[in-house]
Amino acid sequence: VHLGHTSIIEKMQELAAELNGETILVTFDPHPRKVIYPHDTSLRLLSTKAEKIRLFEKTGIDHLVFFPFSIEFSQWDPNEYIENFIIEKFHPKCVVIGYDHRFGLNRSGNVDFLRSYEKRGGFTVFELPQKVTEELEISSTRIRSFIADGDISRANQLLGHPYLISGEVVPGEQIGEKLGYPTANILIDESLKLIPPVGVYAARVVHNNKRYGGMMYIGTRPTVSKKGKLSIEINIFEFNDDIYSEKLTIEVLKFLRSDQVFETLDELREQLDHDKVETQAYLRTAINSFAEATILILNYNGRKHLETYLPSVVRFNGGYQVVVADNGSTDDSIAFLSSNYPEIRIIQLNDNHGFAGGYNRAIKLLNSDFIILLNSDAEVTNLWANKLIDFLSSRPDIGAIQPKVKSALEKNLFEYAGAGGGLLDKFGYPFCQGRILSEVEQDLGQYDRPKEIFWATGASMVIRKKIFEKCGGFDEDFFAHMEEIDLCWRLKQFGYQIWVLPSSVVYHLGGGTLSYQSPRKTYLNFRNGMSLLLKNEKGMTLLWLFPTRMILDLVAGLRFLLVGEFDNAKAVLNAIGYVIINFGRIWKKRSHILANKKRLKIGNDNSKTGRYRGSIVWEFFIMGRKKYHDLRYVAKRIS
Repeated sequence: VHLGHTSIIEKMQELAAELNGETILVTFDPHPRKVIYPHDTSLRLLSTKAEKIRLFEKTGIDHLVFFPFSIEFSQWDPNEYIENFIIEKFHPKCVVIGYDHRFGLNRSGNVDFLRSYEKRGGFTVFELPQKVTEELEISSTRIRSFIADGDISRANQLLGHPYLISGEVVPGEQIGEKLGYPTANILIDESLKLIPPVGVYAARVVHNNKRYGGMMYIGTRPTVSKKGKLSIEINIFEFNDDIYSEKLTIEVLKFLRSDQVFETLDELREQLDHDKVETQAYLRTAINSFAEATILILNYNGRKHLETYLPSVVRFNGGYQVVVADNGSTDDSIAFLSSNYPEIRIIQLNDNHGFAGGYNRAIKLLNSDFIILLNSDAEVTNLWANKLIDFLSSRPDIGAIQPKVKSALEKNLFEYAGAGGGLLDKFGYPFCQGRILSEVEQDLGQYDRPKEIFWATGASMVIRKKIFEKCGGFDEDFFAHMEEIDLCWRLKQFGYQIWVLPSSVVYHLGGGTLSYQSPRKTYLNFRNGMSLLLKNEKGMTLLWLFPTRMILDLVAGLRFLLVGEFDNAKAVLNAIGYVIINFGRIWKKRSHILANKKRLKIGNDNSKTGRYRGSIVWEFFIMGRKKYHDLRYVAKRIS
């Protein structure tokens, strides 16, 4: 499974969304060469069947088919292949194939032959060009060559993921234990699996859906044994579980050194010490090193905030890698990071793409299961990230999660952006447990129960990368503000839940990039607030809600005018004008979301949870209820 296959899958998913259909990926088992040339000993597999399933599962395809390959099947001519296999078995609307795809007896069928059946078969053929990365054509043959040469880094580059070695943990001779480096010995049940050359490798180990750093050894252990039997062993860092007879998956990251013979065990132990230091350094800084989670900080001219708040992130990173994506800063942020935090990876974007565009571009470059979004003006606490990851890991039905967010200036208060968890009222106005409109509460532990909410704050949010990308990421037209509410609403439509975990605490300065009093922020909030309603609200509700919301926003603009905030009043009018002018464009996005629901949903629409059935504007300004637990329907429910 390499980047060429990924391109095919992405094209299938794009077409499926347009047709409101489902994706089917077909592969063969056993490998055709194994059937046609049973005595060919040169065949080596990049992936076992179990590894293929694991890798394809991550892509989000709807159906994976392993079709049994046989001598009889291999004798079908191209006509039989198309009629009896493609059409009869799958009835496709679209057929997506890779570059120079061949099929049928003696590989005599090609893309032109397949296209000749389009009218009769009722399908359209899409042939993708050959995928190229850094001037290298991507193919399984080239990847096998890199792995056989020990060039794991180049192989992983073409694969688009770390090379996998999976197997059962079996008893060894306990020599590593005596050296202070206990190892798990791996038995691979696929004899044709391609094994990298003997030597020591930087690696990660997946056990029970958690990742651990480690260093892998492949060789005959010449210093301690004369048996000459090949062994695959992995020393797992910070891990002490008994895992005999369990399955492990090793992600091979980098070749460190060849196998060596040492005169004494002390010399071997000293070399292992060096190997561990080198491996840990690589795991901290390597761009292509797969991490369970990445803490991603988006920076724009925030050198002052980085200097103030980054030390807490480095101190309490929880073992996760820290990455700063710079959104085209014109200050000395990059120089400051390079000089003071050389261990932190920096992603330099060529322009200010806003919160939405900056994060979208940076997340594409990360190689992690979980992405921890964190504002540059946030101070974190011990185990904040670990608690969020542990909770999210145990709940595949949760799309995103946030910590409790408190003020960095007055630490007994909640902070505006997220507070004790984001909610939405009946008119689409966002508020939080602990913050209604501009009023923030003191944190007295009143919202310390983990619960499902409507939206998680972009100031500190954890989301699975796979889900983020499948749902389309942040809407870049939002630029900044409410893009996380829009994303969470989409997730809820697809059946995911959004949660707050108050035992994880982050302190947020707020207004670090754009002041809360800025007319620019007023414009973005009103514009994006109406846009997210058009994109996500149910159709019948939208018939009365959208015009009502327009009137309410005009009233808000009038209020700004009456109190002398003329720039904010103008910002509200500009926001309404934008939505009217771009109504058709926004509506098209709504249609795309609805088309994706069938393909991406994991359960029933979950948009009602976290939606308050009253009006916070009415209760705040008319009824004087400025605390969450005083709201009419909340109070009624509690009593």
